[in-house]
Amino acid sequence: MKKSLLFLLCLLIINGVWSQIPSGYYDSAEGLTGDALKEALHEIIDNHYELSYDDLPELLEDTDEDPNNSNNVILLYTGRSQSKSSFGGGADDWNREHVWAKSHGDFGESKPCGTDAHHIRPTDASVNSSRGNLDFDNGGNYHSEATQCRYDSDSWEPRDAVKGDVARMILYMDVRYEGDNGELNLELVDAVNTDPNPLFGKKSVLLQWHEDDPPDDFERHRNDVIYGVQGNRNPFIDRPEFVDLIYDPSASIEEKAFDDDFSVVTYPNPAKDVLYISGNNVEGKKFKVTFINAIGSPVKTVENVSFDKRTELKINDLRIGAYFVKFESDNRAIVKRLVVNK
Repeated sequence: MKKSLLFLLCLLIINGVWSQIPSGYYDSAEGLTGDALKEALHEIIDNHYELSYDDLPELLEDTDEDPNNSNNVILLYTGRSQSKSSFGGGADDWNREHVWAKSHGDFGESKPCGTDAHHIRPTDASVNSSRGNLDFDNGGNYHSEATQCRYDSDSWEPRDAVKGDVARMILYMDVRYEGDNGELNLELVDAVNTDPNPLFGKKSVLLQWHEDDPPDDFERHRNDVIYGVQGNRNPFIDRPEFVDLIYDPSASIEEKAFDDDFSVVTYPNPAKDVLYISGNNVEGKKFKVTFINAIGSPVKTVENVSFDKRTELKINDLRIGAYFVKFESDNRAIVKRLVVNK
């Protein structure tokens, strides 16, 4: 099996399969939100090529290779660069960590959940044991070896540099495994102590981690390599705004309707550095414009905006992602969706 995986890796590298997101890969998901978007992404990433559990160490040597030392891998929770040859069961060896803990659904090391490389990372063996099957949340005591991680009786908080990575792996599992084709239905919930159910939390915290720690080159490289072998991608690494569009905070955003003859138009969408705004019947009004992120928190507010034929707002300080733009005047409000894509 090791030789067959190595051959596949070499063949895919030669053919340049993981050089970029394939053209049209997300076409069927464009313009969708909520459950419709989740279903479309599920269909895109479903039915991947299933590796064996024994294939994973060799694949992880490529997915998590230290960019500064090709003989080493980077361990998820400690951040330590460690020799690829030190894979094993000793306390300071590295082994395979199921980020969606395998007891949450009791899938063990079985295909497809237990061998899906999108949520399996190299970790220090003893740290892996400490993390165990804990849900993810903030707080607790600092770990003696993974000194930037914290934990308590029901949760684990990874180091800041990989919080977004962890969130996007859990989000991937929530979308990939929907209970069809005899597979488990894995669900993201806003709770801890979810073991042994096929549930994982804590949703609100993971969404915040995704927001605070966007994808980086290491994570994108990992996604490309896994795509080259499994044939599916983690969409939340490629398109971070999909998180906001599925896990919709709009229900928490109060909107009081204006008169029927009032309207606001925003463009372009997606936008990059500038958002243009125009409106009907807005003479003499002053608006407060608030940009609201994925978890319903205001991230930018502009006071006393007057609309002209084309009013310009600078948005170059906003991160890539999906937002709600709330326009308020005279105790009334209207909300528009906006995607920022640099």
